Amino acid sequence: MKEPEVTIRPAIGSGARTLSDLAVRSKAHWGYSPEFMEECRAELTYSAEQIDAPEFVFTVAELSGRLVGFYALERLSTSNFDLTALFVEPDVIGAGIGRMLMRHAIEIAANEGASDIVIQSDPHAREFYERVGARYDGETESDSIQGRFLPNLIISLD
Repeated sequence: MKEPEVTIRPAIGSGARTLSDLAVRSKAHWGYSPEFMEECRAELTYSAEQIDAPEFVFTVAELSGRLVGFYALERLSTSNFDLTALFVEPDVIGAGIGRMLMRHAIEIAANEGASDIVIQSDPHAREFYERVGARYDGETESDSIQGRFLPNLIISLD
């Protein structure tokens, strides 16, 4: 599949609301109920301070000037990053945007000396992460919804 021509650039804090709204639309794509989405809203909300913080790397993808996706990496240690977000607009899911963002995140983490990227994934996204090189590493209970367990994945950069 030919990948679309996408511009990848750093996010800016003033775009926090736009990124938060995109995250909600992207997660809702999987058919979650409005009640479920409301329970997740806090974890899908990003602040300007968070986007601009030195321990985070927020990066956006634009297609013909339109914001179509973003990711966020958080430095956990000198050798580990956490992929805290990767969201794509629902109308372009499956078009290669997520793969491009993931490759970019891997490159950034590797250039920063990381050996691993850890991911706590939505269950619907687990297969995507495995296709881009992640391996399953157990489950963790959701911070938002008691009794819901999320897959943990790791991408080794060595």
